[in-house]
Amino acid sequence: MFDEGAELPPHTYRVTRADLVRYAGASGDRNPIHWSDRVATSVGLPGVIAHGMYTLALAARTVDAWAGAPGRVRELGAKFTRPVVVPDDDEGAEVVVAGTVKKVEDSDAGRVVTVVMTVTSGDDKVLGAPTARFLAGPEAGDRVG
Repeated sequence: MFDEGAELPPHTYRVTRADLVRYAGASGDRNPIHWSDRVATSVGLPGVIAHGMYTLALAARTVDAWAGAPGRVRELGAKFTRPVVVPDDDEGAEVVVAGTVKKVEDSDAGRVVTVVMTVTSGDDKVLGAPTARFLAGPEAGDRVG
């Protein structure tokens, strides 16, 4: 599964306004651009947007699944390039996290896999240059898909 150049199964997430409210409570980031269309549009945004760190957390959740278990992520990085616009409806916005194995290395701890990802919402790449390194566990792949 972790051969260089291998495409990993994409994960799709639905992000709703209710998710943003819960994230705001947990993170302490209660900026109204994450819940008020009026405020978001008044500052030039197309509407309410997801927290950037929430979007990055979806990528991290996917990497955990690819690794086979939580706690195996060694590095995760990205740039916030475009916001995830979350409409005020029951459908919300779709975020898709896909990845390709760039490198596999053996270490004293086990196999370390470097993945380059694509994180999109609609036609937009919402994270720039997202990459991760993780320790592949013996059960890696069991939770993929």
